[in-house]
Amino acid sequence: MKYLAFGLGLVLAASAQAQNQTPRHVDAPSGPITVETVAGGLVHPWGLEFLPDGRMLVTERPGRLRIVSPDGTVSAPISGTPEVFAEGQGGLLDVTLHPDFAANQLVYLSFSEPGEGGASTAVARGRLDGETLRDTEVIFSQTPKVSTNKHFGSRIVFAPDGTLYVTMGDRGQKDPAQDLSNHIGTVARITDDGGIPPDNPFVGVKGALPEIWSYGHRNAQGAAIHPDTGALWLNEHGPRGGDEINVPEAGRNYGWPLVSWGRNYSGWPIPDPDTRPDLASAIFQWTPVIAVSGMDFYTADLFPNWQGNVLVGGLVSQGIVRLTLDGQTITDEERIALDARVRQVRQGPDGAVYVITDHEDGALLRLTPAAR
Repeated sequence: MKYLAFGLGLVLAASAQAQNQTPRHVDAPSGPITVETVAGGLVHPWGLEFLPDGRMLVTERPGRLRIVSPDGTVSAPISGTPEVFAEGQGGLLDVTLHPDFAANQLVYLSFSEPGEGGASTAVARGRLDGETLRDTEVIFSQTPKVSTNKHFGSRIVFAPDGTLYVTMGDRGQKDPAQDLSNHIGTVARITDDGGIPPDNPFVGVKGALPEIWSYGHRNAQGAAIHPDTGALWLNEHGPRGGDEINVPEAGRNYGWPLVSWGRNYSGWPIPDPDTRPDLASAIFQWTPVIAVSGMDFYTADLFPNWQGNVLVGGLVSQGIVRLTLDGQTITDEERIALDARVRQVRQGPDGAVYVITDHEDGALLRLTPAAR
C-alpha cells in the first residue's frame, strides 16, 4: 500500500506542478502563440491520442500508458499493456483508437517486442475498461527480431477504409530494407485484427511478405492521413542529412539505403535520389536534419492561417515545423521554437495544437493563438 500511495502522490504532484506553471508566449513568424503545460512529469512520452470525452492517452517509453485529463490530472499506469523492450529507442511507442472505438473501446499500441534474437516492432490491441486494458493481444510482429536497440519506426494510423498502417524502421540494418522477405524498413498495411488486406501490393508475390505496403524506408516516426485524399503521409529520419517527407504508394521502393539526400555517419557518400529515377522520391527533405518525429494535418479554425498545413515535430530543431502545401508540393516552411524535443504533434478536438516533449521530465503542451 505504501508504494501505491507514493505513486499516487507523484501523479498528484506532477498534475499540481503542471497547473501551477505560468503559460508562456512564443513569437512565431506567423504570430504570437501561447504555450501552456497541461501535464508534466512524463518520462519520455512518445504517443498521444484523444479519447471521445476529451481526455488523452499518452504512452511513456519505459512501458507505461496513462490517461491525462484536460485539467492536467495524470492517471496511474493503465494495467494490461504488453511487455516491452525498453532499451535505447525501444519501449512503449504509439497509440491510436479503433475507428469504431465508441462501440468497441479498442485501443492499439505499437511497441518494441522482446523475443528470441532481440526485439522488433509490434502492434497490440486491448479493450479499455476504466484504467485497464482487457483481452490485450499482439496482432502484428515485425520479422525478424534483431539485437539492436534503435530504429523501431512505430507510428500506427488507421486509413479511411479501416486498414491500419504500421511504420517500421530499418533497425540499423540498412540492406534488409531492400529485401521483401522481411519487414525491416517497411510500411505494413493490415486489417484491424492483424489480417492481410487482399489488395495489398505483394499478396501472392513469391518471396515477399504480404503485409508490406511500401519499402526502402529508414526510420519513419511521423505519420498522418491526408484529410482530403485519404493518403498516408509520413516523415522519416535520414542519416547525416536527408530527413524526408514521403507519400508512400502501394508497392513502391523509397530507396534506403541505395540512395539518400544524407551521408553515412562514417562519412562515406550515398548516391543522391535523383541518380535513381526508378526509385520513389521524397516530396521534401531537410539537410541539415531537424530529426523528424510526429506529424498531423491541421484542419481546425483556431489557427485559421494554418488550415490545410502539415505540422511536423522536430527533436534536434526543438520545435514544430509548419509546412504549407500545393497538392504534394511544399510551398513554404515556418519554424516554431519550443526549446524542447518534440516527439509528437496533434490537433486536438478543441482546435488547439498539442505537443509531447521527449525528455526524462517530459510534458504535454497545448498551443493556442496569443492575443496580439
